Order: sequence, then structure tokens, then C-alpha cells
Amino acid sequence: MTGSQTSWRRPRCSVGAELQRVQRAPSRGRIVGGTRARADAAPGTMSGSESEPFLSQADDTNDRPVPGTSALPSSMGNPKSEGPEVPDREELQRITGLSASHSALIVAVLCYINLLNYMDRFTVAGVLPDIEQFFSIGDSSSGLIQTVFISSYMVLAPVFGYLGDRYNRKYLMCGGIAFWSLVTLGSSFIPKERFWLLLLTRGLVGVGEASYSTIAPTLIADLFVADQRSQMLSVFYFAIPVGSGLGYIAGSKVKDVAGDWHWALRVTPGLGVVAVLLLFLVVREPPRGAVERHSDSPPLNPTSWSADLRALARNPSFILSSLGFTAVAFVTGSLALWAPAFLLRSRVVLGETPPCLPGDSCSSSDSLIFGLITCLTGVLGVGLGVEISRRLRHSNPRADPLVCAAGLLGSAPFLFLSVACARGSIVATYIFIFIGETLLSMNWAIVADILLVSRWAIPGLVQRLMGAGSGL
Repeated sequence: MTGSQTSWRRPRCSVGAELQRVQRAPSRGRIVGGTRARADAAPGTMSGSESEPFLSQADDTNDRPVPGTSALPSSMGNPKSEGPEVPDREELQRITGLSASHSALIVAVLCYINLLNYMDRFTVAGVLPDIEQFFSIGDSSSGLIQTVFISSYMVLAPVFGYLGDRYNRKYLMCGGIAFWSLVTLGSSFIPKERFWLLLLTRGLVGVGEASYSTIAPTLIADLFVADQRSQMLSVFYFAIPVGSGLGYIAGSKVKDVAGDWHWALRVTPGLGVVAVLLLFLVVREPPRGAVERHSDSPPLNPTSWSADLRALARNPSFILSSLGFTAVAFVTGSLALWAPAFLLRSRVVLGETPPCLPGDSCSSSDSLIFGLITCLTGVLGVGLGVEISRRLRHSNPRADPLVCAAGLLGSAPFLFLSVACARGSIVATYIFIFIGETLLSMNWAIVADILLVSRWAIPGLVQRLMGAGSGL
């Protein structure tokens, strides 16, 4: 990266001014899936993947938002309106200084780290019965393990989002991942009399993971534009359910092979060192916002962070999408932590497995099966949600939120049945969990496109606070 790029500081931008510029953009037709969609059919709307993150237009007292339009443009399934022209592939390579293959390689590295991120997060859940037995704690105390992690992650995610907007993102991620790997490794050597140390280390792990998850999507946003950006983000968010499932699988299998659950916490730190090396050797910092500055957008002026927050707070689409995804985080957070332990206890009640006694290793078959289900349903659900939304978008401009709502509403009865059937048939419980998780996973990539990536840190904080934290 050149010296000029390292010293340049990305200007703070006005979301509200950006929205006015987008709303004033001339309406033009665009080919969408083989058919031409009229932009003026849905005024004030645009795809999240085509918006310019954190960029604003110079104030113009003669121009005002179009009456009747929303304050914040969102994809929300509307036909994508075409605003300013975006650079083609050759121009994009010249702007970023990276070839298409190098950009794709950077995304692959970021996806690997995102997968590792969620793999580490749910390794603890895969061996939770063993942790409870080792430290002689109950469910209320073991729930604190995830609560402490979520709390630190929630508080520091916006902080790292702020730092990532002003300092070298590559070095911030390298430092955060190295710190997280070191702390995770240290947590595997805590004696049974020091449960509070385990809580402390899990809180510090949240610091490291927050440094990555809020910054990595902005790198992708600066490497790609329009549909390519949306596609790459979809691939990036595939790692959430897949990494979560691998966490259960790795935790349970490593524990079985080593005969000690502590070794399950020593897998991801080694992979974290590999991640730091890949970041340092492969990833190059693209110029912040260069793609938008080289389009035919009007001049850009910086504004305050508080002005951005006020603009977002006045937009119902943004607020409701954030709250809706909070509901997803509520369900998946509680399901992710407690499902393996719940399934193990159900099998004990049914007489299919012996209870977890002091001095004995707890059965890990349920963590393994639940991990496989999470991986499969994640891939199936994300792909299914994106495809259904793409097909319905031709006939229904609000396909995205409708697909998300259908996934949430459809998952509720199946997840309820999985709990209700646990005393009678563990097979039926697994089947209902499979269907329920598939429907829940339909939301991941669609919501990522509805909520613009540059504004993800704020709804992410709300989702961690009200969603995952409440689910624990």
C-alpha cells in the first residue's frame, strides 16, 4: 500500500445527505434478471449493494428529499434503481490497485477468518456439559460464559468500527485476531477453582472478535461494487452457520480423540495464527471509498457521526429490519448455546445414553449431530432464501422482507415442536430442528443486503444486546 493511502483518512459522511443525493438521482431503467425494471416505480429505494457507504453530498439548500420517500434507501426487495454510474471491471482494478483474482483471494481469506470466528464462538457450546462438570457449575453460571462474551463484543464492535474508519484495517484485524488466539489458548489452562478466569478470558475473546467482524465487510465493500459486492457479501455470510456448525463438530471430536475437553479450545488458536499470516501476506488495504469517488456521484462532504445516527433513526425500513434480525439473533443465540445440552438431557430421560457423571466424559454425539445439522441448514437456508428472493423480486417489489418474514414465522412452529417432542422421540426433535434452522437461515444474506454494510456496526450492537444476550 502506498504512503498516500496510509495517511489518507476517510471523511465522515452524512447518511442523510447521501440519501438526498440518491433520491434526486435520475430514474433510469436497468436490466434485472432479464427484465427491465423502472427505477421510478419505487422512488427512494435502491439496493444496499449499490449504495455508497458513509459518503455524502455537498449540502444544497435548493434540494430536498422527495416527499413521500423514506429517509434511508434500502434494498427491501424493491426493483433496483440505478443511480450514478459505477466503474467497470478494468476501471475498478485501476482504482483499487488490485486484480480481480487478488480481490477474490482477499475475500477468500476474509471468509476463512469469519468461519474461524464463529467456529471458536461455538466450540464452547459443543463441550458445555463437560465444562459444567469440570467447574462444578449449573446452567445459570454456564450461561454467563456466553453472556460475558456477548457483552464485551457488543460494547466494542462500534469502537472498532470507528477505528476501522480511520486507521489501517489490515493491522487492526491482525492485532485483534492475534490477541483473540492468545487469550483462547490461555483459557484452556484455567484450573477448576478459577471459573471467574474463564469468564474473564471469554470477555477478552469478544474484544478480538469485535475487531474483525465489524471491519472485514468494509474491505469487501471497497473491493467490489453493485451486484458483485452483494454476491461477495453473501459468500462472506455463508461462514456464519457453517462456522457455527464446525465449532460443535470440532469441539466434540477433538474432545473424544484427546479425552479432554480442554484440547477443544486449543484448535482455533493455531488456526488463528494461520489467519494472521494470511492477512499479513495476502490482504492489501484498498483505498477507502475510492469506488464511489471515481463514479459520477456529486461532490462529497464529511459530517458528524451523530448526524448519521439521526438519519438512520428516522428511517423505518432500517429500524424495522434491525429489529427483525434481532429476533433471529434471539432465537439462534439461545438455540446455539443450549441445544446440544438440551438434546443430551433428552436422550438421558429417554434412556438412550447414560447421564454425565463426575469423572466421566459426557457424550458428544449430540454436539456432533447438531453441528452437522447447523452446517447443512446454513448452506441450504442461505441459498434458498437468496434464490426465492431473486425469483420473487420480478413480480413483487417487497420480496426481500417478505421472504425474511416467512422464514421467521415458518420456523416458530417447528422449533416449538422440537422442544415438545423431546420427551417422546429424539429423531423427531432433530427433524424439526433441521426444518426450523433452515427457515431461520434464509434471513442471513438477505438482511445483509437490506442493511447497508457500512451501517452494520450499529444494528449489530442492538442485535447482540437484545438478541443473543436475551437468548442466553
